[in-house]
Amino acid sequence: MPSDDSVRLSQEALGEPSGPCAVVIFGAGGDLTKRKLIPALYNLAKGKLLPENFAIVGVSREEFSTEVYRQRSTEEIKQFSTSGVDSASWDWFVKRLYYFPGNFKDAQFYSKLGEFLGGVHKEQGTHGNALFYLAVGPALFAPVVQELGGAGLTRAENGTWQRVVIEKPFGTDLASACSLNHDIGQVLKENQIYRIDHYLGKETVQNILAFRFANGIFEPVWNRRYVDHIQVTVAEELGVELRGDYYDRSGAMRDMIPNHIFQLITLTAMEPPISFDAAAVHDEQTKILRAIQPHSPEQVLHFAVRGQYGEGVIEGKHVPAYRTEPQVSPESTTETFVALSLSIDNWRWAGVPFYVRTGKRLPKRVTEIVIRFRRPPFVLFRKTSVEKIPPNELVLNIQPNEGISLTFEAKVPGPVVRLGAVDMNFQYNDYFGSTPTTGYETLLYDCMKGDPTLFQRADMVEASWAIVQPILDVWKALPPRDFPNYTSGAWGPELAHELLRRNGREWRDPAKKQAARAGAAKG
Repeated sequence: MPSDDSVRLSQEALGEPSGPCAVVIFGAGGDLTKRKLIPALYNLAKGKLLPENFAIVGVSREEFSTEVYRQRSTEEIKQFSTSGVDSASWDWFVKRLYYFPGNFKDAQFYSKLGEFLGGVHKEQGTHGNALFYLAVGPALFAPVVQELGGAGLTRAENGTWQRVVIEKPFGTDLASACSLNHDIGQVLKENQIYRIDHYLGKETVQNILAFRFANGIFEPVWNRRYVDHIQVTVAEELGVELRGDYYDRSGAMRDMIPNHIFQLITLTAMEPPISFDAAAVHDEQTKILRAIQPHSPEQVLHFAVRGQYGEGVIEGKHVPAYRTEPQVSPESTTETFVALSLSIDNWRWAGVPFYVRTGKRLPKRVTEIVIRFRRPPFVLFRKTSVEKIPPNELVLNIQPNEGISLTFEAKVPGPVVRLGAVDMNFQYNDYFGSTPTTGYETLLYDCMKGDPTLFQRADMVEASWAIVQPILDVWKALPPRDFPNYTSGAWGPELAHELLRRNGREWRDPAKKQAARAGAAKG
């Protein structure tokens, strides 16, 4: 149970409402808006973190009125709210919802939007501040920004601010990422651009820095002297579902590595920043990205593994192969699984491998960071019944159950010296209580407050793509011949396991750990 002190702390840490502003959502008719953005903004409203002078303007191609949009949203929030619908809070919220239809490719649309937005600013007293959220396809990022600039909607005047939120994927390779940075940089200053990654809204991700730097016990051993290697796993049970058209052009590498996984790596590996100021944190993250050594073509064949799922069984249900999914080519060579061995060439991490894997149709939905420590010398136990000493593990569980666990060895009671693994588990829900969220609340709040700490800077984006580009080049030149090469419900292809076995290591199996923990609790 949480203590009185922790309850007081959580109340004090709720924060102040953001300043007056209007949030303009391009793509208001899409799934992201109704499933994530509107529920997240509503949660902020319930938490008293939105200002009284606030508005949301939904923008989409469909022709209907603000009144219809409010009615639609009222029905949709009942389905997609993560915390239930409070009538008083929703009444306050829905009165601040507006809708403006139009064609994003029509230059005249933006001048009309400016006039409409001016009326909203006046009606709701939002002081001319605007946050433009581009919940649209990547091909529209640069054109929409350029049109906003052409209509004068990104110009900050008389103390107002204008910001633009861009969803991933931010580019499809190094060249396209650089081009996109250049194109939007012609219109916006860097402090106006918020490249969003919803993984950074997870509590445990944000807690990595607090865990490392607010506890004197862990940071002294967070280095090559004590750490054997680090694993990052982002696994999904689901296949591509209805995203086959997008995914078959993207693949696991582009979809997950340069954004989600590299963000986790930088927060785990970075040096202590001089403060939590966004620039200081980003500087240290960028240093890590630049220290990750890009693979040569020969190294790609040795340290990068790709896979594609075939048919199989997950939780007792038969699931189809990737090539038979809707909108996927029957001859597709798109990877649905990636495993990499990466090296960070700096003083702290020299010689410590960072293993990453991500994929679809794996046994369990889980995102975790595993810090596996070096084994202690066996000399003390050589004349006992102990045959080997397992390494200690610190696991940062990011989803689905956010928390932190530490595994260490203890003597089993009895006259014979035997060791048993002990787990110390911290779950956010158990200690701080459950606060259902969409994962976007913190990020949207930070956008409105003007805090870019949890967002990628332009140089971070380009540094990330520079790491994966050599791998993409080799994979393009040498198409896979063995796809599909792992069964749905398996932990990827055999080569992914060989990636660690060749150095006497193995992947942590989250499914086995969870089953063992559940059995111990039941016993």
